[in-house]
Formats: sequence, C-alpha cells, structure tokens
Amino acid sequence: MGAVRIAAAVTLLPVMLVQQGAAWGRDGHAMINRLAGAALPADVPEFLRSHEALDALEYYGPEPDRWKSPLEPELGAAGSPEHFIDMEYADLIGELPRKRYDYVRALAFAQKSHPDLALTPEKVGLQPYVTVEVWQRLKSAMRDYRKLKEDHKDTKPSECEIVFLAGWLGHYVADGSQPLHTTIQYNGWTGPNPNGYTTEHKIHAQFESTFVSANVKPSDVAPLIAPRPTILGDIFTDYMAYLRHSNSLVEKTYQLEKTGAFAGTGTPDGKAFVDERLAAGATELRDMIYTAWIKSAEPLPPSKWAD
Repeated sequence: MGAVRIAAAVTLLPVMLVQQGAAWGRDGHAMINRLAGAALPADVPEFLRSHEALDALEYYGPEPDRWKSPLEPELGAAGSPEHFIDMEYADLIGELPRKRYDYVRALAFAQKSHPDLALTPEKVGLQPYVTVEVWQRLKSAMRDYRKLKEDHKDTKPSECEIVFLAGWLGHYVADGSQPLHTTIQYNGWTGPNPNGYTTEHKIHAQFESTFVSANVKPSDVAPLIAPRPTILGDIFTDYMAYLRHSNSLVEKTYQLEKTGAFAGTGTPDGKAFVDERLAAGATELRDMIYTAWIKSAEPLPPSKWAD
C-alpha cells in the first residue's frame, strides 16, 4: 500500500469508529425500519410497501448516525442531542413543553435552581422533539402526495420524499426503544450503586450493537410486532409515554447485564429482552407512519393570507 493510501486509511479510521459505535448499531436500526415498513397495512400506498421502499427504509435506518462524522463537526454537534433524552434531568422542569424552544427555555430556567447540573439541551437531550418534528414533516409530505394524486400529477418526487422521511423518522423512534437512550445511566452506572451494577463504559455498545449483530435475526423480532396497526392520538403525548416505558426498563437492562445476558451468545432472558425492545421500536414506527398517513387526509385550515 502506498503512502497516499495509508494516509487515507488513517484519515477515515475515526469515521469508521464513529459509525460502528452508533445507537442500536447499523443492524438494529436497519432491522427496525424494514420490519416496520413490512408491517404497514394494505391501505397505505403501495409505493411505501414495495420491495424498493423496504430496501430504502432499511438503508435510511442508520442515516443520522452517518451524520456524526468528525468531518462535519457542526452537523454532529447539532444532531447528537437528538438521539437521547436523560429523563432524570428533563423531569426537573416538570411537565415537558410540546415545542423545542419552550423546552430549551424551561431548561435554562431550571438551571437556576440546579447550579450543580448542566441543564442544557446538549447535555439533557432533544429526543422527543426531533421525533415529533420529523413525524410532522412526514405527515405534511403525505398530504402533498394526496393532492398531487388528486390532481393527476407526477407523484414520484413526493414518493421519494416520503420514503426518506419515514426512514429518517425510524432512526429516532428506534433510539427511543433503547432504554439507555432515556437516562443518565446510559453507559455504566453513576452515583449510588447499592446493587453493584457495572460502572464500565461497555454496556451501551454491548447491549445494542455487539449482541444484536451476533445474535438477533429479523425472523426473531417480526412475530413480536403488534399484529394490527394503531391510529395514535396526540403524537407528542403518545411518544412521551413510549419513552417513559423505555425509561422504566433501565434498571432491568443493568440487572440483565449483571447476569451475563448480553455477553457472547447471552442468556434466554437477555435475548428475549433485546428482541422485545427491537419489536417495540418497529411497532411504534409502523404505527407512527400509519397515523401520519391517516391524518394526512385532514384538510388544511384556511390560510390567514387568503383573501
């Protein structure tokens, strides 16, 4: 290998390491997206259920983790907080506001009462906000698709946009099914530790990436997806309940790790837990995509700019 090739390989190494250490790992994110698409009901347009769409959804599953490259530092810095929310800190502000910037202001206000903590969006996380925002983009795009279809116009560009947005949404929904994306205990127990949980910075990648890649197949997860789609009510409220359920499983994750549940081939309990969490992500994503489609039929209110 020449000097130029060696230099190029060394330059790319940090990028590869960042991608390999991403949430749920490439395999988990791709699996959740594809399974969610395959579980969409027949009243969703065929283009979103086609083999080509499933391939694209699978590809887009890890997409936001590809944006963490050190070659795009501003993008990485802006996007990193969108993969998690530390509920222990977020709850210090009380009921979470529905809008991103109201949340940012609420954190700044709470900081005055907690000077020992770093209650900034970068440290506490923005997970539910990016998820709901991307979902609303998806619903908007689906509404545009309906109008194009009604007017007998070309829908191909709209279809491509919808598949991308559904795939992008899938990444954050999948992050939300991983308990360690909802807690300050994201990679080794901190603070009082009477139960002797691991403090090593290994559990996160071991649970969501190494174990999944070595032991989980789509055929293990697919039967666990809820068989019938649900039309969700208020998306922010539903998604917060979904995150809080994941957060309720943080200590169980550490309890399982303590038994060796995610080491090597793991244990039956560890395998069942990981399968269930992946299925929970696929179910929630399927239902969010389906709800976006159903609600995209709602007519827009009159524009305030209309004559």
